Amino acid sequence: MRQDGRSGCPINRAVEALGDHWTLLVLRDITFGGRRHFRELLAGSEEGIASNILADRLHRLVDDGMLTRDDPGRGRRATYSLTEASIQLIPVFVALGSWGLRHRETTDELRVRAELLEEGGPAMWADFMAELRVTHLGAPEPAHPREPVVERLRAAREGAREPAAG
Repeated sequence: MRQDGRSGCPINRAVEALGDHWTLLVLRDITFGGRRHFRELLAGSEEGIASNILADRLHRLVDDGMLTRDDPGRGRRATYSLTEASIQLIPVFVALGSWGLRHRETTDELRVRAELLEEGGPAMWADFMAELRVTHLGAPEPAHPREPVVERLRAAREGAREPAAG
């Protein structure tokens, strides 16, 4: 295996790949938000990523094997897809979200996914990763489909957006 980082330490290598927050947020938006085109990622960014930073991170993620980019031809939108390496970040996203729930201020709308994934545990994460493999890698649909995790996450977020009945 080629070593082109500061050291061969697995934590160092992971931090080198994912260490800046924009990289993780771009992957988050593709993973959880279903945004797969440049304009969708730019317009849907909760944190207001600048277009030049988004272009740079997408390019880096493709070069690093975390995303693939189809080239549909002149005048058409490129679609970004997660790779297996990115799909396997689901437990990392859950751990980061769980830590954020406990140690940082959050909003109800944006914390609900982290809560649901934390409560769902490894079985839910595995289901979600299987769904992502179907969407991004063209894997076959599961033989015994359950309610899609992506739909449960969307519904939970939508429910958190609705004002409480008073």
